[in-house]
Amino acid sequence: MGFFKWFKKDKKEEKIGENINLQEQEETQEIVNEKEEVQEIANEQEEIQEIVNEQEEEVQEIANEQEEIQEIANEQEEVQEIVNEQEEIQEIVNEQEEIQETVNEQEEIQETLNEQDEKKKEDISNTLEETKKEEEAGEESKKKGFFAKIKMGLSKTRDSILNGVEQVLSSFTKIDEELFEELEESLIMSDIGVETSTYIIGKVREIVKAERIKDVAEIKDVIVRVISNILEEDAGDFILKSPSVILIIGVNGVGKTTTIGKLASNYKKQGKKVILAAGDTFRAAAIDQLQVWGERNGIDVIKHQEGSDPAAVVFDAIQAGKARGADLLICDTAGRLHNKKNLMEELKKISRIVNRENPDAQIETLLALDATTGQNALQQAKLFSEVSDITGIVLTKLDGTAKGGVVIAIKNELKIPVRFIGVGEGIDDLRPFDAKEFSKALFE
Repeated sequence: MGFFKWFKKDKKEEKIGENINLQEQEETQEIVNEKEEVQEIANEQEEIQEIVNEQEEEVQEIANEQEEIQEIANEQEEVQEIVNEQEEIQEIVNEQEEIQETVNEQEEIQETLNEQDEKKKEDISNTLEETKKEEEAGEESKKKGFFAKIKMGLSKTRDSILNGVEQVLSSFTKIDEELFEELEESLIMSDIGVETSTYIIGKVREIVKAERIKDVAEIKDVIVRVISNILEEDAGDFILKSPSVILIIGVNGVGKTTTIGKLASNYKKQGKKVILAAGDTFRAAAIDQLQVWGERNGIDVIKHQEGSDPAAVVFDAIQAGKARGADLLICDTAGRLHNKKNLMEELKKISRIVNRENPDAQIETLLALDATTGQNALQQAKLFSEVSDITGIVLTKLDGTAKGGVVIAIKNELKIPVRFIGVGEGIDDLRPFDAKEFSKALFE
């Protein structure tokens, strides 16, 4: 039993030992396993650490890349800014170029405009020059035409004066007193008149003596020179200021009303505002005739009934002229004989009214004379000058008369300037008197 117990005990111990060993083995195995697990864990941790390290490296790389990217982005931003600045600069440059182009275009436009202006000015200047030349040519043509008309109109007067002189000179071979007497008589016969003929021959004597002229044929040129000097002495232009009043006086039949109509037309063409006064109230036809002239020229005519007071007509015409801003008032007056005292007194009354009602006006009194009446026209001028302050002569009907020499006598004896001459029926045939032109037409 004891053995069995021992054996049993020994078995038990052996079993316990085996259990212990087994337990130890298990524990050892567990430890080993744990170690392995720990090792695995360590390995895993190492792997994880490696992964972490790798990830950190990757992260760092990524960070570095991001930094690089950021740097690149920053650089790109800088580049973009530079690009933007360059674009702005380019835009400014473009704008400047556009501005410069605009300036250049404007300069070109201005140059073109200047060229056009210069061309226009040149064209205008050329046009004006051409117009001026045409006008001058036209005026010259008119002057030549009128000069030819004067020359033709004075042909009988020229023949009357020069033919007589030439006839006398042809009958003498030397210059003596008898020659001068014959020449004086010839001039008197040509309606120059006694006083003026005597004056002319007196001047001829002086010149012949002073210049020691011996040739009879030269006397003709001396006579022409003396007569021309008479006509051209103090021959100023007839210039009217604004306002002006012209009284036309003279006997019946000398052409006063027609003269007024032609004067009115002439001054209206010069741009003056003209008014007519029908002051010849004694002849109904005179009022109607003046009205026709007014309508023809578009000029107002102030008139009263036949038989009205002429001074009243002139008074109303002066007031109308003031109210309408007229530059010129031309007054017709009744034809009166120089030996009718009451009519001459009426003329004085009209003159007084004109001076009283329009003291600032230029007042001209023109005496109309008929050249065909010769020396009678000179006598009329002398008598009218006694009752009126005559400032000028209108010599009508000068064409076709042999008695035009009276103009020389009027100028020499009365010292009254001839202002207008009539050489035809046309509206433009009444012209301002040009002494040089008249002398030339008379003797050439």
